[in-house]
Amino acid sequence: MTVHGKLYRKAAEGHDPINRYQPHEALERVKTRAFAKFDETVDIVVRLGVDPRHADQIVRGTVVLPHGTGKKVRVLVITQGDKVKDAEAAGADFVGVEYIQKIKDGWLDVDAIVATPDVMGQLGPLGRVLGPRGLMPNPKAGTVSMDVTKAVRDIKAGKIEFRVDKTGNVHAPIGKVSFSVEQLEQNYTAFMDTIVRAKPSAAKGTYVRTVAVSSTMGPGYRIDPALYR
Repeated sequence: MTVHGKLYRKAAEGHDPINRYQPHEALERVKTRAFAKFDETVDIVVRLGVDPRHADQIVRGTVVLPHGTGKKVRVLVITQGDKVKDAEAAGADFVGVEYIQKIKDGWLDVDAIVATPDVMGQLGPLGRVLGPRGLMPNPKAGTVSMDVTKAVRDIKAGKIEFRVDKTGNVHAPIGKVSFSVEQLEQNYTAFMDTIVRAKPSAAKGTYVRTVAVSSTMGPGYRIDPALYR
């Protein structure tokens, strides 16, 4: 049984975990019920009607949130030659093939990694380290590309990657409590539109089953999923 602290219990007063809200109202409640002394992240959890054990029902993709995530993202670009200058000009925090050795030595002080195709052969052995952390560059996510300028700028602008987990849920950050309700709602809409477009043809029955939003420390609020069914 989960034991919640006094501040959480106060924030959850009158909270109905069964009720389903419209997105604007749910996000407004998340904002007003946040109580931590730091700028909490606003998260979304979507339960999908898919069976991730089947490869043709995996839901994954990327979306650039209109207002970003509110988090400063540290980007590493592993590349060489002329692309080094392009990556630096685009705002990458770390650039160069020498970071492959640094990663092998245990360095992982980054939030996203972009690589050009010509260095992916050297990155392959690091899959066991980078994969579980969601850092392995992937062409489908746009993080393996010759256009490092676009890749870096998209990530800095608020591009996030999502993937359904083994229980059929997709988790993602859609902003911070300090965002306005309108900003959070626009990020929410962009995310949900992308989830719906990512529906596998093999998925049967109800696709979007439940949707909930919460802050890092606060209670969760269910959103009426009928809009996306």
